[in-house]
Amino acid sequence: MLLAACSPVKMGSAAVVGNQRITSATLDTDVSNLKGAVDTANEVPSNQQAQAVLSWLVRFAIWNKVASDNGITVNQTQIDSSLAGVSQELQQSAQQSGANYTSLTAALADNGLPPNLIDSLGRWQAQETAFVLQKNGGKAPSSQAAEDKVSTELVQAQCRAANALHIQVNPQYGQLDYNSQSALYGVSAPTSLLSLPGGAKAATPSPSFPAC
Repeated sequence: MLLAACSPVKMGSAAVVGNQRITSATLDTDVSNLKGAVDTANEVPSNQQAQAVLSWLVRFAIWNKVASDNGITVNQTQIDSSLAGVSQELQQSAQQSGANYTSLTAALADNGLPPNLIDSLGRWQAQETAFVLQKNGGKAPSSQAAEDKVSTELVQAQCRAANALHIQVNPQYGQLDYNSQSALYGVSAPTSLLSLPGGAKAATPSPSFPAC
């Protein structure tokens, strides 16, 4: 499920997500934009930048599918508002940790997001907010039970969207993975096969995906 092994990835593609082909050239351009934006010593290591950027592209595609499946549309005002909220959260987090917050662009670059994809992040956040409101009767959850219920629905919606998109990642860049703590899909770096006694190679562990 959701692995590149399901079928060959088209030549020149970093990944195929539904009918969207993320080309290696596009990914290279986005990684170059990321390299030009990092501002601190905490940036994503250069050998992990392709996986970081590709992870964002996959997440955006999944959430566009979630939004489409649930009749959710967002406008630029909602996107801008979401980005303002992200900026405020990152600035507060930096102040609490004693870090230097210079700009939203730099802070997001340090998390592997190039400047040209910032609006896509705002769209995703606005889509997620609209999803939460839709599933909770038009208002933000006000109890732990309500939060847990919406959270479960959110995970399941992402799962169904990811399955429907038949995501294939070029093994050159890694494999599709799922972080159960953050409830996010992403691309993990290629794993070197471990040597076993007798010269055999251990199989690369398969990632575990949520049930939906």
